[in-house]
Amino acid sequence: MAEKFMAIPTTRAKECADISIDIEKCNGCGLCVSVCKDYSLVLEDGKVEVSNSPIFGCIACGHCMAICPTGAIEIHGRELSPQDLFELPSKESAANYGQILSLFQRRRSIREFLDKSVEPHIREQIIKAAASAPMGLPPSDVSLMILDGKEMSRAFARDFSDYLCGMKWFVSRWFLALMRPFWGKANDEMFRNFVKPLFKTYTEGMEKGENLINYDAPLAIYFYGSPFSDPADPIIAATYSMIAAEALGLGTCMLGGVHPLIQNGKKAAQLREKYGIKYKSREGLFVIFGYPAVKYRRGIERSFANITN
Repeated sequence: MAEKFMAIPTTRAKECADISIDIEKCNGCGLCVSVCKDYSLVLEDGKVEVSNSPIFGCIACGHCMAICPTGAIEIHGRELSPQDLFELPSKESAANYGQILSLFQRRRSIREFLDKSVEPHIREQIIKAAASAPMGLPPSDVSLMILDGKEMSRAFARDFSDYLCGMKWFVSRWFLALMRPFWGKANDEMFRNFVKPLFKTYTEGMEKGENLINYDAPLAIYFYGSPFSDPADPIIAATYSMIAAEALGLGTCMLGGVHPLIQNGKKAAQLREKYGIKYKSREGLFVIFGYPAVKYRRGIERSFANITN
């Protein structure tokens, strides 16, 4: 068995998971060995055994337990147990490519919502779908902060706007001139042409009673990681949430302007603490949800910047 000190840490797990093998059930097919990329399993004399030389020790991805045809393997630890297994839906019940593409193409960024709450069971369905997103390392270190109801969305927007008002030096002419040699031309252009106008739009909008931060959305969810998580994890989970919401009849919109501005400094930490945001996160994303008040009739073709073969 892998030594405990070999475990890859997350905020939820500091030790390797334990692998249990029922030798009587094992038929020696080797499927579990073929899918374990940690080399935690080996075939010896026609039976599976736990390896003495894994790369990291079991991270509880669950592949071996999920693929075993006889149920001979159990994983315990790192937030995983046999009770977490479920039978895969049939291939016939899954959406085909055309259906998925249609769903993707129908989704547009919605910022105009009906004065209607998102029902709790719809919210839970969105979260369930988002929790199925792939991750860099299990168990998931993605956390969610939920603003349920337009009143909560506006309260957060108001606090965020007040926070920005105390940070206007961050986009002042003297500060941008000072920082340009250090962060380069691209960042300088981004701050002058996007971040600075964004500060003004957010704060002046709130002064006029117009919430351009999260648009008084009936539901907003902030997906963020931890110091241990893969930076992509919260973004992928947020994407899954948008796809699920579209399938459930909701409109969605990604809000990229909040996350980067609440990561550093004492006041940012105070804002995070007020809203129960547990960690600073390299990447994170706010997504707003609600029943659309507008209906789009046409889509727009998108393209990538480069494709190199």
